[in-house]
Amino acid sequence: GLGFAPAEHGRPVDAFSGGWRMRLNLAQALMCRSDLLLLDEPTNHLDLDAVLWLEDWLRGYRGTLLTISHDREFLDGVAQAIVGFAERKLKLTTGNYSAYERERAEQLAQREALHARQQREVERLKSFIERFRAKATKARQAQSRIKALARMELIAPAHVDSGFAFHFREFPGSPDPALVLENAAVGYDGKPVLRDVSLAIPAGARIGLVGVNGAGKTTLLKLLAGVLDPIAGERRAGRNLAIGYFAQHQLELLRPEDSPLAHLKRLDPQTREQELRDYLGSFKFAGDAAMQPAGTMSGGEQARLALALIIWRRPNLLLLDEPTNHLDLDMREALTLALQEFEGAMVLVSHDRHLLRTATDQLMLVADGTVHAYDGDLDEYRGWLAGKRQAGEAVAEPAAAD
Repeated sequence: GLGFAPAEHGRPVDAFSGGWRMRLNLAQALMCRSDLLLLDEPTNHLDLDAVLWLEDWLRGYRGTLLTISHDREFLDGVAQAIVGFAERKLKLTTGNYSAYERERAEQLAQREALHARQQREVERLKSFIERFRAKATKARQAQSRIKALARMELIAPAHVDSGFAFHFREFPGSPDPALVLENAAVGYDGKPVLRDVSLAIPAGARIGLVGVNGAGKTTLLKLLAGVLDPIAGERRAGRNLAIGYFAQHQLELLRPEDSPLAHLKRLDPQTREQELRDYLGSFKFAGDAAMQPAGTMSGGEQARLALALIIWRRPNLLLLDEPTNHLDLDMREALTLALQEFEGAMVLVSHDRHLLRTATDQLMLVADGTVHAYDGDLDEYRGWLAGKRQAGEAVAEPAAAD
């Protein structure tokens, strides 16, 4: 369920990457008989299929579970009470995470200073939903997104006191199509992971990729980003295409000794420092934080910095591979809202179902060495996975392929 294929069962631990060692540690914790299970961000480094499997497993766990997670749908699926940390106090709320957010929103609404800001945020979301509804098709994915956006009206007030608020910058225009793959094959060392991939990404497309671990989602994003060249077939980029590519390995490209301000100055030495500082402040790099060396930052801070640098470049095509890893709930919500407003094209891989539901309106399934449109929504995809497991079919492939 955690993605280890039979061929990997005999591999030594040292042969696995850091993310796979984290999965192995999680598997060991689940296998031990226990009355109390403590899990700190268990869904980090898991793909969507593994998250769904873990959620089902934890529902059947008979002991006491205490978990820290920034995945709201995971918390909704497994938690029966939420302990919130706010204003140096702990408060226990009965129910799942959605119940906690609703109660917190009601409490914040009672504070007069925040009430007007709450109403502006709700009205902004309502306006966005109506605009999307007017141009959405009757496809199940589009209807699923409308419902998810409508639910956000209820939780928006719970995040109005967050320090995060950013927007994608306007870009001069976008080619249409933005990018085309024609009968493309891609892989490593001349061995294809995906074959006969034909895909056109229109301007403004909002695509979510689903597929079991190792099916090739990350490999496909690398091909789209130009990090990998096609082994066969063709990749054609539209004129004036500007790609914003986020992947976990990009955090390693940050210069450890440089601050957020130094990174941004390198991108745009002509812009006034105060304007750069104001921009960084929307990602919570204000004041002294703008001068902190990247090497001393947490994973979440580095992810925020990487996103800030991507957004500054004004991309018209976003390629996002698990962008919410290490981000807390407020930052995830800010990213979700920003992606909803983004008018360029986007291809997203994420185990965060809330982000997939609210930021994409088309799903594509990466499976069996190719890519094709998936007609269902995320709930139907979950049922498809469950059916394969019940039938005894393998739903995990070697991790090296992804």
